[in-house]
Amino acid sequence: MGKTIAVIDAGGRGAALVASYAKSPQVSRVLAIPGNDYMQENTSKPVKIFPHLKTTSVKEIIEICKKENVYFVDVAQDNAVAAGLVDELEKNGFKTVGPTKSAGELEWSKAYSREFMKKYAIAQPEYAIFHSVLEGEKYLDSQKDQPWFVKASGLAEGKGALPAKNNKEAKEKILELQKFGEAGKTYLLEKWLRSSDGSNAEEFSAFAISDGNSWQLLGFAQDHKRVNNNDEGENTGGMGVSTPPLVITEDIRKQTIDIFEKTFQGLQKEKRKYKGILYLGGILVEGKVYIIEYNARWGDPECEVILPGILNDFFEVSMAVINATIDKIKITTDKKARVAVAGAAKGYPVDYSKVKGKEIVGLDKAKLLPGITIFGAGIKKQDTNYFVNGGRIFYVVGEGRNVLEAREKAYNALKLISIEGENLHFRTDIGWRDVQRVS
Repeated sequence: MGKTIAVIDAGGRGAALVASYAKSPQVSRVLAIPGNDYMQENTSKPVKIFPHLKTTSVKEIIEICKKENVYFVDVAQDNAVAAGLVDELEKNGFKTVGPTKSAGELEWSKAYSREFMKKYAIAQPEYAIFHSVLEGEKYLDSQKDQPWFVKASGLAEGKGALPAKNNKEAKEKILELQKFGEAGKTYLLEKWLRSSDGSNAEEFSAFAISDGNSWQLLGFAQDHKRVNNNDEGENTGGMGVSTPPLVITEDIRKQTIDIFEKTFQGLQKEKRKYKGILYLGGILVEGKVYIIEYNARWGDPECEVILPGILNDFFEVSMAVINATIDKIKITTDKKARVAVAGAAKGYPVDYSKVKGKEIVGLDKAKLLPGITIFGAGIKKQDTNYFVNGGRIFYVVGEGRNVLEAREKAYNALKLISIEGENLHFRTDIGWRDVQRVS
């Protein structure tokens, strides 16, 4: 008899997890809470969604898991971790993949994570922590004029890091942080890491999986956060991603492994046992790795390019996390390159309200192209048609032998997709750094 498992997420990351778990012969069906209407498209196994719920609807989620006889729960979303969903599920006897609220503080409190890195000698930008607008303004008055990142300490849907070119702009960004409410009450000013020639340092994402005692590296990716080409415009949850990033040399890989080791050892010393995926947001300054942030879960859209390349039965990988036997399995990958491009509603991330409810055309044709997978996010289905129901609507993932082939497939698929009224927005330069490296 196959098992029912639950994934706590609504977007593309959750869609990739649902598809991965559904491949396992041990899984008969998947619950996605809240889920989205396109998740069923990636598997023939039943996918049950709960769109009326939030990932933080702790009591309701526990009731559903009891009623549906769920075998284990993958808590894949940051707000759910911060709400202590893992803790409550475990109290109710459920097997879980995902960190407890305490272990997940690495993400939901940037102030805590910076102090953690300082304590365990993990390289990071210079920073200062503040609890009022006035404190930050006074601090800036005492500093030389320079570029800053102004960051909300709490969760802000990937949009809480605001760049400022100088001290005056940093003061404006401190005021702007107030739109994040509680998440922006405590905030950080971080010195902008740059190379000695003044050029922007290059960022990357790295992922590991831990059972609380042992851990394994899963892979690297390179996200593209800005809404427009050339990394311009508003910060978003991520407009696209490529893997493997060619900037990762053997030396950078070793530095990253060392940082993961220090992090997991530090968490053990703090008695914050970490079970699940840990994401390091890294930045390279003249060959040295610094940590921009931790995330206590898969990145979105990084999950959509790394997870499909893992050849293991992911149900068994998660069971190894639950049973603390991650050191007993060997995680292998298919070594393919993948490029994911986010299809977003025009106006995202500021105001896309006029696009909600518009029809999406061409998904069915695009998904039939060889080497293409489409993961849904902000999608609603009515009859056999699909409609916009969010800012980032879907992710088109192309796979190939290298970044050029993967990228070409992704953009060829996107040519077939449109949103009523020409309301589809996507970047046309995802993977540009690696394209330059191989061209």
